[in-house]
Amino acid sequence: MVKIAPSILSADFSQLGKNIKLIEKFGADFVHIDVMDGMFVPNISLGIPVIKSIRKITKLPFDVHLMIEKPDRYIKDFVDAGADIITVHYEADRHIDRTINYIKSFGKKAAIAINPGTPVCIIEELICEIDMVLIMTVNPGFGGQKYINYCSNKIKYVKQLADKYNPDLLIEVDGGINDNIIRNVVDCGANVIVAGSAIFKNGDIEQNINRLRNTLI
Repeated sequence: MVKIAPSILSADFSQLGKNIKLIEKFGADFVHIDVMDGMFVPNISLGIPVIKSIRKITKLPFDVHLMIEKPDRYIKDFVDAGADIITVHYEADRHIDRTINYIKSFGKKAAIAINPGTPVCIIEELICEIDMVLIMTVNPGFGGQKYINYCSNKIKYVKQLADKYNPDLLIEVDGGINDNIIRNVVDCGANVIVAGSAIFKNGDIEQNINRLRNTLI
């Protein structure tokens, strides 16, 4: 079954706790949390104190996407804050294999993200070592961007590698996903869908989640 991971970057921050309870009530599978440092990407977002505070209000797994330089410095802090899946960017970590094993040493799921301009082949040797690949289908840093079409081929390539090396691999896509795009990315092989604007727009979270799921029926 395809998992839905609402990105709370697009939530109403004045109602963040309420929004998280609503996505849990209406069938979300993960809470996707974008962490940006203003260096790896040109934006600054949620940090460890916020993650700690919202951990208390939901049982949903926290899918923490680290868009930060040298992420290995903060892995334990995010584990302690309540992360269940920790995603690091290939482009931001010189010693990605070591970081992946460090994440797993805490009993957490480890994932690698790649930017639109990064070829899939660069992570082929790591596919059997990780729990999830996150394919960025926009350039990271801001919500509300348009899906980059050539990323569909990257999803297909990751699915081929998963079938060969790691059939249980989660294949997550993030960027520009809406009810017009979701069927395409799932047909390409994605099984975890990150959506921000498409879920939180107009404040009608229930209808928006249902619309995404119904598109896949």
